[in-house]
Amino acid sequence: MGGLREVAAPFVVPGPSGVAVRTRLGQLTVDDDEVLRRVGAHLGALASHDLKARCRDGLEHDAGAWAVRKRELTPHSSARWAGAITKATHDQWALARRCGLARIRSLEAGVRMIAHRLSLPVGSKGTKRAPGGYRSRHEWHAKARRLRVLEDRLARERADWAAGVVRVVRGGKRLARTRHHLPAARLTESQWRERWEAQRWFLQADGESGKRYGNETIRISPDGEVSIRLPAPLTGLANAPYGRYVFTGRVTFAHRGQEWADRVAADRAVAYRIDYDVARGRWYVTASWQISVSPVVPLAAALAHGVIGVDMNADHLAAWRLDVHGNPTGSPRRFFYDLTGTAGHRDAQVRHALTRLLHWAKTCGVKAIAVEDLDFTAEKTREKHGRKKRFRHLVSGMPTGRLRARLTSMADQTGIAVIAVDPAYTSKWGAQHWQKFLTSTTRTTTRHDAASIAIGRRAQGHSVRRRTAPPRAHQRDVRGHRTVQAGPDVPGREGPRPRIPGPRTRSVPPDAERTRATRTSNTVRDVRSEQQ
Repeated sequence: MGGLREVAAPFVVPGPSGVAVRTRLGQLTVDDDEVLRRVGAHLGALASHDLKARCRDGLEHDAGAWAVRKRELTPHSSARWAGAITKATHDQWALARRCGLARIRSLEAGVRMIAHRLSLPVGSKGTKRAPGGYRSRHEWHAKARRLRVLEDRLARERADWAAGVVRVVRGGKRLARTRHHLPAARLTESQWRERWEAQRWFLQADGESGKRYGNETIRISPDGEVSIRLPAPLTGLANAPYGRYVFTGRVTFAHRGQEWADRVAADRAVAYRIDYDVARGRWYVTASWQISVSPVVPLAAALAHGVIGVDMNADHLAAWRLDVHGNPTGSPRRFFYDLTGTAGHRDAQVRHALTRLLHWAKTCGVKAIAVEDLDFTAEKTREKHGRKKRFRHLVSGMPTGRLRARLTSMADQTGIAVIAVDPAYTSKWGAQHWQKFLTSTTRTTTRHDAASIAIGRRAQGHSVRRRTAPPRAHQRDVRGHRTVQAGPDVPGREGPRPRIPGPRTRSVPPDAERTRATRTSNTVRDVRSEQQ
């Protein structure tokens, strides 16, 4: 077992700390649409200027500079709008800062990998854990040039990090680059411009506990009436007192609607965000609020009724139910999904697969689902896998973070705990110890099904290795060890037999010292026979 890394202990994933629900803001008139566009464009321009000021401050920014920015925005909007803009700017700058650090870590890993492969002889073979040298002298030369490029990029990123410089594009870098490739994106300039402007609008407000309906800026009453507080330059568009505009359309939250209505009726804080879908020509409103985190269930209590091990793959979830002793029961289940297409389609596919998984868990009476604590940050780099483009695309397309977040949020509502386990060697050991023995003429066990057993057993604290089958009769006291996976404290458990000194097979001659003391000497027999 030398060379294997230490496997981390499993843990119960804490529940979500917030809720976000989305619905359509329909039945709007032409005037309503015009008001939303003008307010979004005006506040979006203010947000762009504020983000520029925040990036200019860099690491010198403090609470005093934040207050100055807010005071400068208040005359052009309102105190609450200014607070929402500055807070969103601060969060966006912090996110860009974290992304810069992740970029530095990625470049460092690439530089280390290329330097390692360049140090090896050309054509040398690698191992399962480390790649070998480059295949040809031409490839070696190209990678040597790329190493210099990455080192230059790394130096620039480190300098920007030390100076507090971040690069943020309001509206998205991908959409900004699409402007230069409109024929490939099948967009006209006017269509791209409409999407660009819609992405840069700002229509979101933070909630306030104790205020009417939990939000003074964007307010939604329990019966679905939507109104917003207009910025100071646009108060002439108001159709209600105190500079407010009431929309003709009503909203209804289908998901967690009653929970939202209870919060609104109690004047508890609810944050809202209004966005426009250019492709559909529709307005949507998203409501979000914080919830108290559910107490983490002890690991032993979560595993009291067994566990379902889940192995995530590129096109399906492989699941198998295990009893309290770690034995797989029943047949494996597979929940398929399609991760091609748009981001919304992929997200819906993941939700549907997880819904079917949770329904099956409730039917089985299991209170825990074990998943791998996956993190492919270091596994999808170009420098590590080289020409394995298909593998890199496969790993990059697996929504590991979203899957775990979705599963945790959905399982919290059903009372099912999510247990995260170390993903080390689950596929390899599962196939080695379980795939062959669970395959029969009526059931084909895949490598992914065997991995789900390894994941479930690791969550329960059992080893992945299964016990060997008992020997045939008359080879070891008729019957030897059983394959039952009972714990050492279970009454009636058949443990290993005590070690008996001496030979264990008939092929070994008996111990001369033991036999000499118990047998009768031939000389004595001869003397007695002569005396008779």
